[in-house]
This record gives sequence, structure tokens and C-alpha cells, in this order.
Amino acid sequence: MNVYAALLLFSFIILIYWVITELFTFFFRFTGLPVEKARFQVISLLTGTGFTTRESEIILASRRRRRLARVTMLFGYAFNVTIVSAFINVIISMSDSQAEHRIVGLLIPLGTVALIFACMRVPAIHAWGENMLRRLADRAFDRKETFNAVLLVDYIGSESIVQVTLRHIPEEYKEKALAETNLRADTGILVMLVERNGSKPMPAHADTVFEVGDKLTVFGNYKTICKTFHAREHFADD
Repeated sequence: MNVYAALLLFSFIILIYWVITELFTFFFRFTGLPVEKARFQVISLLTGTGFTTRESEIILASRRRRRLARVTMLFGYAFNVTIVSAFINVIISMSDSQAEHRIVGLLIPLGTVALIFACMRVPAIHAWGENMLRRLADRAFDRKETFNAVLLVDYIGSESIVQVTLRHIPEEYKEKALAETNLRADTGILVMLVERNGSKPMPAHADTVFEVGDKLTVFGNYKTICKTFHAREHFADD
């Protein structure tokens, strides 16, 4: 294999690796993880480094995420071997080529990487790819709007900080002030913040009444929160 073919192959593998990273990041976001946490965990899983952080508890606490993590790691192992093999092939091919071919050949992967990052910065391209993946995920997971949405923010010990987006109000909490619901006494769930109509999140008070569209930041047992608010994991940015 000549140096140009080897470099083109290496650039193509890098491009596929980036696509897989974005794809698995999307899938983790669909389970309710924020994009920053999702991307970090995907890179950690694919490269086999950094997954021993405290944030890994977010992955291990969900059966759905554990299954997705296993698939991500398998892809990572396969592609890591492929990338190392392609890189060795590039080194061997360049050692057998002339100096001018080496310089020109190096511009191929550098140009490919620059093109990838340029495309990532174009909002229209990014939005098109994300919308396409979202439609595919909607079909695959048969997502329904009858459930409220859950976004897992962080863990504190065995408890969770969760954001719940109210697409509907559970019957037991309709038109009732927070103090009248006995939510904390009955379930151990603490409602900390309420974000309404895109405004700045405000502390919840005893006279707070839930409304459709509210984003509640709550603290408590994750499964209890999902059950209490009739919520399921959904795409993190919905």
C-alpha cells in the first residue's frame, strides 16, 4: 500500500471514529444524560480511560445505560485495534516513500481533521444530523409524550439530583400547593427549584403550584422520583 492510500485509509477510520463517538453520545443523551456528561462518558468508554470517575455511577445505576455502555466498550476495543493497525501501516508506508511524498501525505489527515471540526462548527449541519438521529431514536424507542421527562443531573450518595419536565401534572398534585401534597413526607422527595416559562429557576415554596411546562429540580431516590412524577428518561435537551 502506498503512502497516499494508507493516509486516506487512516483519515477515513478517524472520521468513522468521530461519527461513532457522536452517535453514542446521542444515545446516552436520549437516556436523560446532559450532553457534557454523555460525551465524556462515551470518550471514556471508547478509549478505555477515565471511566473510573464518580460520574460513572450515573451509568451503572441504570440498566439501560449499562447495556449501552457494554456496546460502546465493544466498539471501542474493535476500533482502537483498527486505528493502531492503520497507524502502523502509515508509518511503514511513509518510511518507504520519498520526502516530498511524506510532506504532501501528512496534509491529508490534517486536512481531514480540520474539515471534520469545521463541519462540527456549522450549526445547520449539526442540527440536520441531530434531527435525523432524533427521528430514528423516536421510532426505535417508541417515545410517547404521555410521560414526564427525567434528566439525571448528579448523585449524592444513594440519592439523586434530578430535573423533571412536567408534560402533564399527576392527578394527586393538580391545583394543589406544594405544602398540601405532603410530597416530602410521603416520598422523601425534596423539590428545590422551579423553572417556569424559561425564566430563572426559583426556589420552591410551600404555596408553589405545579404547572404544565415546569422544570422541577428535585432531590431524592431516583426510582421514587420517576414513579411519583410518572416520568421516564427522555432526550436530555427536550
